[in-house]
Amino acid sequence: MNKFDHIIRTGNFIGGEWFEKGTDTVKVLDKYHQSVIAEVPLASESDIKNTLNSALEGFEEIKHWSAGKRSEGLSKIASLLENKKEAFAHLITAEAGKPIDYAYVEVERALNTLRIAAAEALTHTGETVPINYGIGEGKTAYTKRFPIGPVLCISPFNFPLNLAMHKLAPALASGCPVIVKPPPQAPLSCLALAALCQEAGFPKGSINVLLCNVAMAEKLVRDERPEMLSFTGSSKVGWHLKNICGRKKVTLELGGNAAAIVDETADLNRAVDLLTNGAYSYAGQVCISTQRIYVKEEIYEQFLELLISKVEKIKSGNPYHSEVINGPIIDSHHLNRINDWVKEAKELGASILTGGKILDGKHHIYAPTLITNTSHSMQVVCDEVFGPVAIIEKIKDFDEGIACTNNSPFGLQAAVFTNRLDRMKQAHQALEVGGIIINNVPGFRIDNMPYGGIKHSGLGREGIKYAMDEMTEPRLIIY
Repeated sequence: MNKFDHIIRTGNFIGGEWFEKGTDTVKVLDKYHQSVIAEVPLASESDIKNTLNSALEGFEEIKHWSAGKRSEGLSKIASLLENKKEAFAHLITAEAGKPIDYAYVEVERALNTLRIAAAEALTHTGETVPINYGIGEGKTAYTKRFPIGPVLCISPFNFPLNLAMHKLAPALASGCPVIVKPPPQAPLSCLALAALCQEAGFPKGSINVLLCNVAMAEKLVRDERPEMLSFTGSSKVGWHLKNICGRKKVTLELGGNAAAIVDETADLNRAVDLLTNGAYSYAGQVCISTQRIYVKEEIYEQFLELLISKVEKIKSGNPYHSEVINGPIIDSHHLNRINDWVKEAKELGASILTGGKILDGKHHIYAPTLITNTSHSMQVVCDEVFGPVAIIEKIKDFDEGIACTNNSPFGLQAAVFTNRLDRMKQAHQALEVGGIIINNVPGFRIDNMPYGGIKHSGLGREGIKYAMDEMTEPRLIIY
């Protein structure tokens, strides 16, 4: 018996009830062993209709809940999750292929996300508006924030618990019901979360989780009843959904090919340790995984020697083994795509410094790969690899590092390893990204910070308070 069997739910959760039958189903695989964990029905058109109606009904109740009651409910979910965190961690490893230590971190982050939301529910409010002059003299004005209504949430496979939580928790904290469509590759963590929400006592219809095909998902997106779409996934899909979603509010958390700049003042050993982890943990299947590394030419050779040595010591293989950080790619399609992109780079003149091959096709393991002598036209540079692949190039000065980082259609987060204050300030001023991380990897994220990108990397911001701003509307009163 698996450690997670007791939390698995094999049905869609609609209007406070579980629906475990359907014409079509999805088999959820253990991503390393390729064995079937569970089979989940795909939602039908009638399920979609019932979900939309139930969300509206749930809104009529949850929007009247006090801040204290919403906070207590979120704290109850956190308490329930705390008691089952080992099961959730093992489920994440099974269905998403995430190394077990990293899966435990995801569960802890989800707990933190819930606790932040519980606290924010008590403090998230409007503002006093200064109008006591001219025709407003003697008057008082302030805003109060109100929930906008049902929020449609589409979450990805790579953080099957915490990225769904980053949508669900702020919505419930705001008084908005949610419809969550989890990823077909890894829906079980989100369904198990729905069971915790049910146990915590949230109103029927305030939490709905259903697995559906692309056509049904587009019906949800096009429908006018959800007031907001919160999507995390690929840029191509995200911008398409924005084009078809009508008048609803939209938050998009999309892809990236995150860069790091390393200058001559950096602590090289620390930078190597952090960037190795940032590029290859979870086989690089993170939208802010380090993909491009730009190093000042005077330290390049020293840095490169340290980095290659570190990369070649990475443990790859079975994600249930605690020493493994490079586990399976999510499926064979993406395993072969990554391999094809690396081959393309080599054919166009790039040099493979280490890796560059499939280590274990049966278990979908790709070798940690480092490439140099690249050009911007190569897919491993200009697109999002979403695999254990990084490129490294030398730069003559810091300005060139800024220019190389900005030479991208994406702009999510970037890292700068330096001990010069003027370069930190220059990076903040000049880098075209949503967040600049000093002396740490682009993948650094704390769950209450504003998180999001520019250019093709997205629209809007997550992070509990910032998501709640999107999920509520200010209503002004003057007297």
